[in-house]
Amino acid sequence: MALRPNQNRGPKREEEPYRINNLIKGVTQVRMVGENVEQGIVDFKVALETAQAQGLDLVEISPKAVPPVCRIIDYAKFKYEQKKKQKEIKANAAKTVVKEIRFGPNTDDHDFNFKLKHAINFLKEGSKVKAYVHFVGRAIVFKERGEMLLLNFAKGLEEFGKPDEMPRLEGKRMSIIFSPREKKK
Repeated sequence: MALRPNQNRGPKREEEPYRINNLIKGVTQVRMVGENVEQGIVDFKVALETAQAQGLDLVEISPKAVPPVCRIIDYAKFKYEQKKKQKEIKANAAKTVVKEIRFGPNTDDHDFNFKLKHAINFLKEGSKVKAYVHFVGRAIVFKERGEMLLLNFAKGLEEFGKPDEMPRLEGKRMSIIFSPREKKK
């Protein structure tokens, strides 16, 4: 059995996002920035020598600028801080949770009120709520009942959440999605 390229050879190496030191090619002048350096436009070779004299790396931060912007820093530390920032951004990103509530076209008042209370709690937690009426077999002829049920549900959730759209039929399901209302300060 012949191996296909890159199969069973360990993890794929990530390409470096920034060019450093001698990997910066096709540049004669750079805008040098960083700590303990005189900022300004200098010859590429001078910038590289300055970085090596300090025991640091010359990192191309903005390659599309004219001339390209290069910073004199410790590249390993710089990469570590970039990863840390990305992790922080990811952790702070809001995760939207969608809770589903299922109805039948002939749902009774008690069941309706029970599910309405659950939906109110979900919206108070900050989750989205997807309410749907599932039509089984010939129950599809009661589309109007399903729509009325979802509209009454929307009326019950008015002060806690707002519907993203009107109820719509997709196959054997009629659904509506609610987003929590912003809390007034």
